[in-house]
Amino acid sequence: MARKIKIPNEHLKRFKREEQKRKINVRNKRRYYLIVCEGEKTEPNYFQGLKEDLPKGVLTWCQIDIEGTGRNTQSLVDEALRLKKWYEQEYNRPIDKLWVVFDRDSFSANDFNNAVQRCQNTKPVIGCAWTNEAFELWYLLHFHYYNHSMSRKDYQNAIEDNLKPILGGGYSYQKNSRDMYDLLKEHGSLEAATRNAKRLTESYAKREDYANHNPCTMVWQLVEELLNL
Repeated sequence: MARKIKIPNEHLKRFKREEQKRKINVRNKRRYYLIVCEGEKTEPNYFQGLKEDLPKGVLTWCQIDIEGTGRNTQSLVDEALRLKKWYEQEYNRPIDKLWVVFDRDSFSANDFNNAVQRCQNTKPVIGCAWTNEAFELWYLLHFHYYNHSMSRKDYQNAIEDNLKPILGGGYSYQKNSRDMYDLLKEHGSLEAATRNAKRLTESYAKREDYANHNPCTMVWQLVEELLNL
């Protein structure tokens, strides 16, 4: 039988102190993201898919929480700030980066522009992944560059036109689908979507009349930040 080695108590105490210090350092270095979406399912489902696709090591040191609210423009910003405060109090940890995700839809130009500018002027800045006109524009940019305005029905038809040749003529776009991230990853190109979205952004030459930027989406900024983690 091998002889049992006795470790001196002072060594055990030192190891324990070092382990506790290591755990505290890891906890202090961990980053916390909160993504608050206008839609209750469409956007949260997409970002949940992206989150689950991140390398496991990322999710070890970075907590990403996603909330779907059913709120819009200014009321969404209000709700995001409320949720940030609640998370910080409930879990006793700071939110390092707050993002909101919302569409122009049929909301007034004034409401839309003010919500975007409010995010920019809040300290710390709130990340604002807005889209004009609808989140589905981000999906379409995985396939082609689109620079003409479309209605919601046009978005649906265009998504189906891109996916039916691959998935079959019976495919029908379901707005709240849990599969869109996986479908876009397999049959579209995230790199193309980011490149096309940046091209649209640059076409407006830093103009601040965001309600007139149609089509345009800033979803690429949030996606790029998450991927860079």
